[in-house]
Amino acid sequence: MTLNTFIFDMDGVIIDSEPFWRQAQIEILSTYNITVSIEDCIKYTMGKRIDDVALTWCQLHQLPIDPKVLEQEIITAVVLLITQKGKAKKGLFELIDYLFKNNFKIALATSSSKLIINAVFNKLNIAQYFNVVCSADNEAYGKPHPAIYLKAAKLLQVNAGNCLVLEDSVTGLIAAKAASMHTIVIPEDKNDPRFTLANNMFSSMLDVVYYLKTIETQY
Repeated sequence: MTLNTFIFDMDGVIIDSEPFWRQAQIEILSTYNITVSIEDCIKYTMGKRIDDVALTWCQLHQLPIDPKVLEQEIITAVVLLITQKGKAKKGLFELIDYLFKNNFKIALATSSSKLIINAVFNKLNIAQYFNVVCSADNEAYGKPHPAIYLKAAKLLQVNAGNCLVLEDSVTGLIAAKAASMHTIVIPEDKNDPRFTLANNMFSSMLDVVYYLKTIETQY
């Protein structure tokens, strides 16, 4: 087995956008007189596709609106926050540089929509490094279904077993494991026992670079 392909999740992995998603959900829902907390966002919507997010809130709070309306309002708010405040997660540029110089195929597989992807790529100026970009918008099922990871491998013309996946959420981890890929997590809550499902757990992408350097002689 040769680990020659690296697939990134985006929110909370490439960019510290999870707080933006939570802020957007809290603020938009408040306009409908619905109060939710950061903990609610983590519990009910973290790692999910935006249509699942909107539907979840509409069902939980019996909102008498089309979930598509809520969906677009949240996306618009997140794009604005990314454009204004977005920052790369620690070690991102070092990891991308290592992967690029060592001829890894690089892909993005995210639950976010194309508008969010474009906002992140423009803010961080990293689009040129990705061979394939996959959005769950284009899949019948979002994470934790493995479809988006399997699609990335198919487009890259690689076997799933040759892929490393970097995730931060349990939802994404389950999707990557279901795709039979090598899983690396940098979780917000390292004490969550569900993350023990991952092959490796690290504190930052600098640790991932070090890990890849230690295993490169094995292949």
